[in-house]
Amino acid sequence: MPKPCAGSRWCKVETGFTRGERTAIVSTRVIDRYILSQTLKPLAASLVVVLIALLMERLLRLFDLLATHGGPFDLVIRMAANLIPHYLGLALPAAFFISIFIIVARMGEDNELDALQSTGLSVPRIARAFLWLGAGLMVFSVLLFGFLQPYGRYGYSTLYHMVVNAAWDATVPEATFVDAGDGVTISADIVDKTGRQLRQVFVHQNRDNGETWVTTAASGALAATEDRERVLLTLKDGVQVRTLPDGRQQVLDFGVLTLDRPFQLITAPFRARGDSERELTLPELWREMHDPHSILPRSKIEAEFHARIARALSLPLLPLLAVPMGMAAKRARRGQGIALATFILILYHHSIQLGESLADVGRVPAVPAIWLPFALFAALCAWLFRQAQIHPGVNPFAALFDGIDTVLGWLRRLLPRRNAGKGAGK
Repeated sequence: MPKPCAGSRWCKVETGFTRGERTAIVSTRVIDRYILSQTLKPLAASLVVVLIALLMERLLRLFDLLATHGGPFDLVIRMAANLIPHYLGLALPAAFFISIFIIVARMGEDNELDALQSTGLSVPRIARAFLWLGAGLMVFSVLLFGFLQPYGRYGYSTLYHMVVNAAWDATVPEATFVDAGDGVTISADIVDKTGRQLRQVFVHQNRDNGETWVTTAASGALAATEDRERVLLTLKDGVQVRTLPDGRQQVLDFGVLTLDRPFQLITAPFRARGDSERELTLPELWREMHDPHSILPRSKIEAEFHARIARALSLPLLPLLAVPMGMAAKRARRGQGIALATFILILYHHSIQLGESLADVGRVPAVPAIWLPFALFAALCAWLFRQAQIHPGVNPFAALFDGIDTVLGWLRRLLPRRNAGKGAGK
């Protein structure tokens, strides 16, 4: 028993551990910190690369949308920012899995895994840092899927509504089809700096009576009336073709023609959040599930709720799959491992998505439709991890990679023979 300290705030307390045990505890903590630091680097890099790749394609579409409907540049940035939670949810599992796979494979190549196991550390103890990181990412995923994504979806929809339904400012960008509203589309090959003096003008109108008017003119000018309620488009030296509902056409040649349409400066407000189950947070989904007067279909709410929880709980399972795969992958097998990991993750993602879709339309209850694929995936991960623990060097992935090597070697031997045969034929 330790003796009490007299006249001092701090005293040395015997812990009951020997010096060797204390050294072992400190050294394993150092190993955990080392593994975490090595994993976080590729994880962050993978997330950045995947997010940029996903956002670039959407940014091109947003710029095209903005060019058609008009609007400030910062609107595109705000719309893209609202999409980050959605794309982060797609990128996080893949980035986490690949980062673990790369680190474990590298540690195997550098004989670090053998050194750790020779000191008595088991595979679960080596993987503990990955499991704790997976648990932390699971908590973050609950926040991401449960709160950030719903608000991001609604924010994106609000900005999209603002762009598409924004009041037209009576200007036309050069060589761009502009939707002026009320079925009117305007384009011009040459436009001055103001955007209102046009040359080589094209106008397409869908009339309420079923007629379609197509007008071309050598020049034109856009102007708003003094009360700012109508837009006047004055065209000069052109032709108008009117297609009637019965298919007959009327052609009008004109020197000067003025077209006008209503002009609204105020955009109608967007709807309130919550008309879609994808815009509801997890607590809101839970309340809607138990509300008999909910306006949303119960099947849709249950499918959305269970799918979000299943995706979040999948993060701690990934180390159980990535560690044995990394242990079986040598330098020449990294490409095979990444390709196999991508296939497994895509297959699992689509199985959850399929279950969610079946539950969404009410064909299958949400619990078996979503949690059965999750349970199968969890069982597979646990079994593979257990096999890696029992037989560290002979886990099922090693046999699978050997089979892939055999097939690739057979193909490499087959292709030169075919090429040689073609050369002899010539």
